[in-house]
Amino acid sequence: QVQLLESGGGLVQPGGSLRLSCAADGGAFRRLTMAWFRQPPGKDREFVAAIKQLNTGTAYGNSLKGRFTISRDSAKNTLYLQMNNLQPDDTAVYYCAATNRGLITLSLAGDQWYDYWGQGTQVTVSS
Repeated sequence: QVQLLESGGGLVQPGGSLRLSCAADGGAFRRLTMAWFRQPPGKDREFVAAIKQLNTGTAYGNSLKGRFTISRDSAKNTLYLQMNNLQPDDTAVYYCAATNRGLITLSLAGDQWYDYWGQGTQVTVSS
């Protein structure tokens, strides 16, 4: 069983930056495929970014690459999401997800493949 705990959300002005963290406990961190998803108000959950086991590759949701960067620190068992130039459309609850499966790149965006989820952290972009 893997437990995930997100932190780092908050209120930020348009154009600002935030870094989300997701601390993982209970699994072999390097062997986890990990991802960020988000759910804007009144909308379905959507894929943000993912990083493969052993840091062997990444994937990003549409139009997010270049503003968002996913990374992991195995020494700290922590996943990160650096978000720059935030816009009001980025307002959402952001969730950390993980699986022991070794997903291929085409599957990384599918939330059905992830077995473990955090409680979410709210990000609000507003002036």
